[in-house]
Amino acid sequence: MTQNARLTELSDQGVAVWLDDMSRDRLDSGSFAELIDTMSVVGVTTNPTIFAAAISGSKLYNEQLYDLQARKVEVEEAVRMITTADVRWACDVLAEVARGTGRDGRVSIEVDPRLAHDTDVTVAEARQLWWLVDRPNLFVKIPATEDGIPAITRCIADGISVNVTLIFSIERYKQVMDAYLNGLEQRGGDFDGLESVASFFVSRVDTEIDKHLEKAGADKDLFGKAGIANAQLAYQAYEEVIGSERWKALADKGAHVQRPLWASTGVKNPDYDDTMYISQLVAPDIVNTMPEKTMNAYADHGELGTPIQKQYDEARATMDAVAAAGVSMDDVFLTLEGEGVEKFEKSWEELLSSVRDELQRVS
Repeated sequence: MTQNARLTELSDQGVAVWLDDMSRDRLDSGSFAELIDTMSVVGVTTNPTIFAAAISGSKLYNEQLYDLQARKVEVEEAVRMITTADVRWACDVLAEVARGTGRDGRVSIEVDPRLAHDTDVTVAEARQLWWLVDRPNLFVKIPATEDGIPAITRCIADGISVNVTLIFSIERYKQVMDAYLNGLEQRGGDFDGLESVASFFVSRVDTEIDKHLEKAGADKDLFGKAGIANAQLAYQAYEEVIGSERWKALADKGAHVQRPLWASTGVKNPDYDDTMYISQLVAPDIVNTMPEKTMNAYADHGELGTPIQKQYDEARATMDAVAAAGVSMDDVFLTLEGEGVEKFEKSWEELLSSVRDELQRVS
């Protein structure tokens, strides 16, 4: 099959294209494998909302649901059995990509977000998921809360590959990168197969800041600019870390960089360019995880923008202008993190409810 030219060009610039969606129907039908063959897809992320929609909308889960119901399995264990089965399958579909790239071909699964403020239990959950899926190309998603930061270090030290999620601010991102380096240093060596990405959210930043800008009566030219500028400055922080002597010492031992991952890249405001969170965030060694709608939009009409490294001054000017308009960035990022955890918890409850209903349906 022929790869889409626009997505191939994006990949050639160092951007790893990941799909932000997964279902048993995709895996069984071969449509996910087709995206690998035609859309340059080299990874996939999942979340509770994705799983809830997949499970309630497909007959392919019936046999497993019957078995779980027959064994009278509690709903939380049923969720783990169902989701890890799908993730294991996706890991197998991406195994060749993982072998070929050495860094991609990854599938992410999330720890229970209700544990976001408990370090020890988050680590225990991550270990359980790592054991249950039992695939080297797995990523365990851990939120970048204050209690999640030490969990990241401990999991990396244990050799568990981690996708750090819910990052909104540069300062929290620096803490995440430090946690990764701490984990590598504690591990000391044996870094083969150990990978990490740091998921920096983009469109949610614009959604929140635009509300504040509107309330402040700010210049309309500032709207829809902060999410990209914030991510661009995050990449600058990444470059500073990988240029440090501390990182070079770890790289000499075989450690791999923790790549920035652009998350929340579906444009929520219909007035904005539907591919802007892809075209304006191009640089080497990044991951862009896209909803299929956004991926298709870029495949149809996306164009490469100016590389991130050439936009630092403009990005800084944008963030300064937002602050000058009266927007407290500290308040914005605190709100986004709090709401992010709450949304994850709500999604988890919806997943539990979906599986509970399906178990009752087949009883």
